[in-house]
Amino acid sequence: MAIVAMLLGLALVACLSLGKVPLPPHELRAALMAPGSDIGLIVWQLRLPRTLLGVMAGGALALSGWLLQQVVRNPLASPDTLGVTGGASAGAVCYLAFLASTLGSTWLPLAAATGALTAVGLVYAMAWQQGVTPLRLVLMGIGLSAMLAAVTTFVLLSSPLSTTLSAYVWLTGSVYGSNWTEVLRLASWFAGALLMMVPLMRFALLASLDDALAVGIGVRVQLSRGTLTLLAAGLAGIAVAWGGAIAFVGLVAPHLARRLVPGPGAAQIVMASMIGSVMVILADLLGRTLFLPLDLPAGIFVAAVGAPFFLGLLIWQVR
Repeated sequence: MAIVAMLLGLALVACLSLGKVPLPPHELRAALMAPGSDIGLIVWQLRLPRTLLGVMAGGALALSGWLLQQVVRNPLASPDTLGVTGGASAGAVCYLAFLASTLGSTWLPLAAATGALTAVGLVYAMAWQQGVTPLRLVLMGIGLSAMLAAVTTFVLLSSPLSTTLSAYVWLTGSVYGSNWTEVLRLASWFAGALLMMVPLMRFALLASLDDALAVGIGVRVQLSRGTLTLLAAGLAGIAVAWGGAIAFVGLVAPHLARRLVPGPGAAQIVMASMIGSVMVILADLLGRTLFLPLDLPAGIFVAAVGAPFFLGLLIWQVR
């Protein structure tokens, strides 16, 4: 955990130092001490909000993936496979296509979060048959994700070109143009989700048990499973709402955390959150430095790492 925390700290310093205007350590220190100076504005108004938003979005996606993998009892579970990301994407694209011209972009995060929670509600309702099993939850989530992807594509094809371009950047996943208002809003929602997660931790740790064993020790399986799934959807929804549909973070980060911290508990959750934050901010750093003057979405680089990881994990599971 010390090594990963050190990596997170180094990634934060790199994100604040590197860009179109590189800042050596002494200039970065001066910029942090003088927010009103020219270089201070670069750090405080451009880089720091963007970096903090990436930290929280990555951490929320990782926590969501950890909860879903506990509930489904499968390391392949993630917000992407259970329809959460698809619902958020569909909600955001529909808002951009039909409401953004009159209401502006202020309510875009709410539309994305509403789409995510609605998708989870539909998955749970379709999977219910005198209770919900992890296998039915995954199968319904995959099916609904495909349907929502079709809806998103149809709306994009029937929208004006300007709407399509802005929606495509959001669907790829980007923290470009973040400001302090967005950081504070995401921080308030993230803090609320964490407070809700604290009393549910004991159920999250028992979610990986067999249903019969869990019932035998007094766990209300269906209630705890539904509550944890809803909380995971909320975490992924707020992350996607402000950071865009960044794929694979909720899959890769919890799996790596389990490798590094074998026992489930607070240490494993903190590890997953830190790994998710590192993934997002390093991907954003690569997107804005490797192809200057272009500023590419962070989701491209996360997918470049996450897709091979997912295929390797799938092959390992089959074998």
